[in-house]
Amino acid sequence: MSDYANLLHRKSQLDGMEGFEPVWEPDFLFPFQAGLVDWSIRKGRAAIFADCGLGKTPMQLVWAENVARHTGRPVLVLTPLAVAYQTAQEAQKFGIDASVSRDGRYTSPITVTNYDRIHLFDSTKVAGVVCDESSAIKAFDGTRRAEVTTFMRKAPYRLLCTATAAPNDYIELGTSSEALGHLGHMDMLSRFFINNLKNSASRYQGKQAEWRFKGHAEQHFWRWVASWARAMRRPSDLGFDDDGFDLPPLRVHQHVVEARTTRPDTLFDMPATSLIEEREEQRRTLVERCEKVAELAVGTDPFVAWCQLNDEADTLVKMIPGAVQVSGSDDPDEKERKLIAFSRGEIRVLVTKPIIGAWGLNWQHCSRMAFFPSHSYEQYYQAIRRSWRFGQKNPVDVHIVTTEGGSNALKNLTRKSDQADQMFRELVLHMTDAMNIDRTANYTRTVEVPSWAS
Repeated sequence: MSDYANLLHRKSQLDGMEGFEPVWEPDFLFPFQAGLVDWSIRKGRAAIFADCGLGKTPMQLVWAENVARHTGRPVLVLTPLAVAYQTAQEAQKFGIDASVSRDGRYTSPITVTNYDRIHLFDSTKVAGVVCDESSAIKAFDGTRRAEVTTFMRKAPYRLLCTATAAPNDYIELGTSSEALGHLGHMDMLSRFFINNLKNSASRYQGKQAEWRFKGHAEQHFWRWVASWARAMRRPSDLGFDDDGFDLPPLRVHQHVVEARTTRPDTLFDMPATSLIEEREEQRRTLVERCEKVAELAVGTDPFVAWCQLNDEADTLVKMIPGAVQVSGSDDPDEKERKLIAFSRGEIRVLVTKPIIGAWGLNWQHCSRMAFFPSHSYEQYYQAIRRSWRFGQKNPVDVHIVTTEGGSNALKNLTRKSDQADQMFRELVLHMTDAMNIDRTANYTRTVEVPSWAS
């Protein structure tokens, strides 16, 4: 390779494989899961962006077991609230030595804890770190986010797992890259994007940054992402059979509740055009919207009410008999106890915010929910996917409850949904190209798999 070719290769930031050859290849993984685990172990510092229900937990447990066996040192698995318990149960099912620790002690080769306990652990003792539902990191406050990033820098092996990589904006992928020790967030922006200051005073005060691809950079950007990440919404995205991974119907019902009063400066309800107006609309129509959700929650089947405001949750608990609220003011142990109780079917109606309970939990026993919309597509997506995931047996009914004044938030969610779909399509296409995957196959021919996976 010429000096100039070497220069271009270095500037491409297509990092090499810095891991090791797998030392344990169990037979309980599906072929597509085994392929992802094999790649991520050899990569060393990788991200798996796999949709809900595709088995990220067994994949990350097998990855962690390989790192622990290879290095003889512990691996820490970081999870959202109440998911540590779920992860330890999965490990027990597969015969993997993993246990939950909440006091900073590494109690087994694979130690599982919640993100809010990370400050108790010594980062110099671990060989690997797994961040489960890693997209939730950016929702933490600055101190917690810095703790996670700093902790990961000490680990030679790192794995990020999430279902929603950068649903709102491509540039959020830089956060994942930086956490893995690849190209830094700001370095990524300067290399692939141009920053235009957009006057946005019609919605917010002042100006905000608007990043767009440089004219030549889009293809190179996706090739770079595909060098350290794998994304899939179904096994066929990576050339595997989708058999057994078909989702039940998702039935989205929009309920536009009529407000009993209008804003003082209007004769009838108009869509809110600023965050201040939206917040005023939410508070003015709180009772009407909560009455609708209480009506929808009637019955004997499990039900989740996703709220945005504390007052919404407080009101719903009063209106719905037996409803249990998980609030931000609850002690972490109390939050976890309630979330686990709902997972076990001990609570019929759960009332909480997406930022508290929408990441990582498996709630296939529940197929009904209500959602008060916000501008966060990720919260909406994650809330729905607690129930609408592979393994769900029933159609999932999602009731979006809003008012005429809140219609802009719904439109924004739709736009962000389309953008997220486009991002996944782009990433999958570039991975397909890089891996020479034939996605047009009809799967009628016999596929050869390794003996351990058959």
